[in-house]
Amino acid sequence: MSDVPRDELIRLSDALAARAAAALRHVAELRAAGGPPLTATLWRAGVAVASDQCFPKATDAELVLPDGQSLAARVAGRDPSTNVVALRFEDGTGLSAPPAEPRLGALALLLAAGGAGTPAVRLAILRSVGPAWHSRLGGRIDRRIVLDLRLPGREEGGPVFDAAGGLLGMSTAGPRGCALVIPATTIDRVLVPLLASGRIDRGWLGAALHPVALPTEIAGEIGLDRGLMVLRLDPDGPAARAGVIAGDILVRVGDVPAQHPGEIGRRLGPESVGHSLALQVVRAGAPLSLAATITARPAP
Repeated sequence: MSDVPRDELIRLSDALAARAAAALRHVAELRAAGGPPLTATLWRAGVAVASDQCFPKATDAELVLPDGQSLAARVAGRDPSTNVVALRFEDGTGLSAPPAEPRLGALALLLAAGGAGTPAVRLAILRSVGPAWHSRLGGRIDRRIVLDLRLPGREEGGPVFDAAGGLLGMSTAGPRGCALVIPATTIDRVLVPLLASGRIDRGWLGAALHPVALPTEIAGEIGLDRGLMVLRLDPDGPAARAGVIAGDILVRVGDVPAQHPGEIGRRLGPESVGHSLALQVVRAGAPLSLAATITARPAP
């Protein structure tokens, strides 16, 4: 450390503190009946976002700002597939932050509600930056941004900024608590339908599926060795209406092999609703082609 000028460390420390202070206006403690205090990001005037996987089944909430001001909020919509819950609150403050492009190895500041009415800040490195991906519930996330730290549940849902003060997105805990960022572009996209109708319509087949191996003779005929057996059907679902029956083995959806239920979910995004989708099944040892008109998944 002796060869590093002390003033450089002080400038770095001062710069980080200044960035954190400027970002505080975007963070709030989120309180709702039925759950512990959480973190929310004040996304823009009158709109906050938080982690859907942490937020309880509540419609009303309270946002407590770092200065102690309390704002009443109400859930406007939820999208578990992108882990976003949108809340409206009455406040005329204009909130904005320039968007940031994630860069591998760059520094990031995570803000959160630290408890006892005080905010918390973490410094992280962008450990991995990848292309778009789909969550296990089928939501499309525009970039895969992984940070080099683990995130406690109460700190999920806070804003993540780059070193220049640009907004990368909202923090969330991934597998084994690894911190991920839901990109700002993803949040802006899902906020449009959430604020308009409270939900995002996604495609649905109405079938419970389980991976199975195909008999050798069928596998050779269709060029696939695995498929998804139909265990049960919603009688009013698209699959049942298309003629699928329990015991069929789904082997292709469109031109994509059907080998894992998650792959089917990725095919059934919002754009699939209302469209016809070719299904290939194996029934009684023979391939059969059907067509299903995809409908929106029923509300839970």
